[in-house]
Amino acid sequence: MKKVDHIGIAVRSLEESLPFYTMNLGLTCIAIEEVSSERVKVAFLDATNVRIELLEPTDSTSAIAKFIEKRGEGIHHIAFQVDSIEKRILELKNNGIQMLNEIPKEGAGGAMIAFIHPKSAHGVLYEICEKKPLKENDSD
Repeated sequence: MKKVDHIGIAVRSLEESLPFYTMNLGLTCIAIEEVSSERVKVAFLDATNVRIELLEPTDSTSAIAKFIEKRGEGIHHIAFQVDSIEKRILELKNNGIQMLNEIPKEGAGGAMIAFIHPKSAHGVLYEICEKKPLKENDSD
């Protein structure tokens, strides 16, 4: 694991939640994007040393909608950045860790992602993510 990449927070509404993070906490919203495969809208917030991702469900059957229905709004997952997601998934599986995704899938920002089952992680949902290399004109 390279570093904590982001913390995902489930919210009912970006419109209602964003002012708390931007006006009260002073964080900068750097982008908002819809990830149709996950049925969520994501707001990316810069918290200097880590990103916060606010996750709003766009469909009542999405994992985020089900999470909010069961547990309410709050921290959904912690994501670690890795260099080779396929290699890391294999290492985790070889160590007896149950994965929710044994094959990486595309997530927000074009990153390849996979989730570790909370049953293998003492009740915490962890994501591993591999980001595309930045081009010269791209910023982090």
